[in-house]
Amino acid sequence: MRSLVRRLPAAGLALISTLALLSAPAAGARSTGEGYSNPVTAGFSADFPDPSMIKGRDGWWYAYSTGGPYAKDGSDGDSYKIARSRDLTHWEKVGPVFDGTNRPTWADPSSGFWAPDIRYLGGRYVLYFTVHNTTTTPDNWDYAIGAATAPTPAGPWTDSGAPVVAPRPAADGGFQWTIDPAEFTDTDGTRYLYWGSYNGGIHAVRLTPDGLKTVGPVTDVARDRFEGPYVVKQGGYYYLFGSSSNCCAGPATGYAVFAGRSKSPLGPFVDRQGASLLASRTGGTPVVASNGNKWVGTGHSSIVTDLAGQQWFAYHAVDRTDPFVTGSNGWLLRPMLLDRLDWIDGWPTVNAGTGPSETSRTAPVTAPLVGPLPADVRVEADLRGSGGVYARRGADGSLVRAVVNARRLVVETVRHGRVIGRREAALAYDAGNVALEVRGNQVTVEASEDRLGDPLAVVSLGLPAGMSRGSAGALGAVDNFSAAALYQPVRRAAPTPYVGKVDSRYSDDFSDGWGSGWTWRNVSPDAVVAGGALTWPTETNDLSSDATAAKASLLLRDQPEGRFVVETKLSLDVGSDTVRNYQQAGLLVYVDDQDWMRLDHVAGGTGRFVEFAKRMRFTPPAAPPIVSFGGAMIGPPAATTWLRLAHDLVPGTGEHRYRAASSTDGKHWVWGAAWTLPAGTTPRIGLVSQGSTAQAEAAYGKASATFDYFRVTR
Repeated sequence: MRSLVRRLPAAGLALISTLALLSAPAAGARSTGEGYSNPVTAGFSADFPDPSMIKGRDGWWYAYSTGGPYAKDGSDGDSYKIARSRDLTHWEKVGPVFDGTNRPTWADPSSGFWAPDIRYLGGRYVLYFTVHNTTTTPDNWDYAIGAATAPTPAGPWTDSGAPVVAPRPAADGGFQWTIDPAEFTDTDGTRYLYWGSYNGGIHAVRLTPDGLKTVGPVTDVARDRFEGPYVVKQGGYYYLFGSSSNCCAGPATGYAVFAGRSKSPLGPFVDRQGASLLASRTGGTPVVASNGNKWVGTGHSSIVTDLAGQQWFAYHAVDRTDPFVTGSNGWLLRPMLLDRLDWIDGWPTVNAGTGPSETSRTAPVTAPLVGPLPADVRVEADLRGSGGVYARRGADGSLVRAVVNARRLVVETVRHGRVIGRREAALAYDAGNVALEVRGNQVTVEASEDRLGDPLAVVSLGLPAGMSRGSAGALGAVDNFSAAALYQPVRRAAPTPYVGKVDSRYSDDFSDGWGSGWTWRNVSPDAVVAGGALTWPTETNDLSSDATAAKASLLLRDQPEGRFVVETKLSLDVGSDTVRNYQQAGLLVYVDDQDWMRLDHVAGGTGRFVEFAKRMRFTPPAAPPIVSFGGAMIGPPAATTWLRLAHDLVPGTGEHRYRAASSTDGKHWVWGAAWTLPAGTTPRIGLVSQGSTAQAEAAYGKASATFDYFRVTR
């Protein structure tokens, strides 16, 4: 980039008299125009789980992942992977984080490294990581979190010398799963570390300014239903992303990402319905889940922003048609996917709620484009000390500029050489990046260390009418200057399944005894229809148990052809906060004892949740057949919970697809994951009440499930 020293308008001299105005043509940025398809790590690595991403100051995007194979046959791998890309959709190998020369001394030689989190803090790169076996205790599986620093995103990496979060003993013995770290810096300069998993839940603690040590007490922010936290600040809220359900069940992996938000980085985090992520009846608004295409197990996410300002969701998933290392039936492959992240009505969702993409999509904006800029524009640059960017908006010299100087962000609008608008904010740390967005008559400027959703400051300023399209440029010594047509946000979510009129041929309101069409598989002597409802105590036989599946009582009926929605209103007296494993009841889709789905209100540990579970036969390529069982969480339950399954046929494959939803009032629904059954099968639909145990019954008795109705709408 050529430098051109040039006088600025007099009103701005006191602020930026030492800065040079860099020449910049009316240039923008664009995508390659070729589109892209998931997984974005295809051709580079067959496995790239738990991805974390950053744009380096060298202009490359970098991604980091848990160790594993590059080759599908498992023949080549690293303990901890680094990749880089120019366009976010084509990746190449950089190498491992640790080798024999820099491995943390407190990591046991047997330990691997999991779940990285990359940041740019205090002028250096910091990588947080999980060690599952340490030398700090004599025990195995004494999980801990460390940090390593480097001058470049490729390394060399130097461990800090000790765990940032040491092994934490669990109340019932062993150690909490002190895994899956994620750092976040608030605008007041406080740094936080989030971590945790199913044994212990998700926690947060303050960090020292260098990000390498903890300070003060630990705060619980989400219960033991979640892992893989990631926090961003958006629109005045702090959003906590967490992955939930089983991570690693092959083609039945139900892993999915949920979110809660708070006005404080330490919570309480609640979902769209106001349900807490710490409650026994656990909340969580779905962000991405399986949708019936080949991708399942969509989880452990991070967020990256392209040059147009569009956020992209990086996460791993499982190809349900080919989930394992070649010739195995348990060594799971989890490549990295990238999809657009939309914010609709204040909540994040992937691809407007349609979930993981399988076919070609418009690629992120990453490449330069020479030409006139539109009125809505995004300009950004990486800073080397003081500097900034500007957008010129008219023939009269009108412009808006954003400058960082002495840890202050100043945003000004200038017309005819006179400053006509000004806002400023203090910065807790040196900014690494400044980004200016103009949309309509509003300018928003963000100063951050690393462009990862935790801005040091956000300043907004109105623009006067009549400022039209123009050019953009940089102020001072900067790197990676870019200008782009500002992304157009998606404002409306994709439609949810249509719910039509009740089809009485397939429905029963239990208003006058048993309706027609029902068939028992093993009659339950305890199920009674009376008072306009079916009451059915939970039984100990359970479809998910090989020992008792054939004995389980199932209430079944034929399902109609084509599209339909089946719904029930269920009251289940399992209360909350007590251990009543695994009393549950709900809707069933049944082919046989090895191929079925159930959407249940479940008591698991002290938690209560709505789970869409699946059991299936599967034959991996070049490996013996297996039976997989997994589940996907939906919305929070209540004492009375409404459940829905929407059925259609997958275009192209003819598979039966069922998408699940739940509600705590019968009016506001949370739509979540979808599962499929093979084409050519003849599923039946019905009800179940099972999963009780001798221990739960000894303490609390059988749970009683009451179904007010079973309705099919079309």
